Amino acid sequence: MAELTHLDSEGRPRMVDVSAKAVTRRTAVAAGYLELDAPAAEALAKGGGPKGDPWSVARIGAIGGVKRAADLIPLAHPLAIEAVEVTHHWDPSGRRAWLRVEVTCEGRTGIEMEALAGVTIGLLVLYDMLKAVSHGMALGPARLLRKEGGRRGQVILPWADCPWEP
Repeated sequence: MAELTHLDSEGRPRMVDVSAKAVTRRTAVAAGYLELDAPAAEALAKGGGPKGDPWSVARIGAIGGVKRAADLIPLAHPLAIEAVEVTHHWDPSGRRAWLRVEVTCEGRTGIEMEALAGVTIGLLVLYDMLKAVSHGMALGPARLLRKEGGRRGQVILPWADCPWEP
């Protein structure tokens, strides 16, 4: 059984020492969705509401979430982000607004927390953009789809409902 690396031998939280790890190119891809009720879905399908284009603001919010992950997650290492790609997908039949965030850097530790933070913050921004129309929305799951680099190499986690391949 794997041990929790963010706890010391006495069970206290600690930031993992990554200084001995090799610097490798790291990529992480995460996705998630916001489930909307009919009024919010209609507003999104029309291209916005009182606050403007929700997709553009959600994309910028997702990038901000990636950049601020170390501030939001207490034991995450600050990383020098090299690239962030945010894409969205609207599923009108399921009334799901999807975001996908891909993050890349060269570093000594993984970048999956940044990808997950980007997806989650981006979806929260989308909620904020649409809440003037309705609060009938639910933040759906956000999941890691793929990570590359580091000692584990490539990890792929398929998600059947997701509109993107890992």
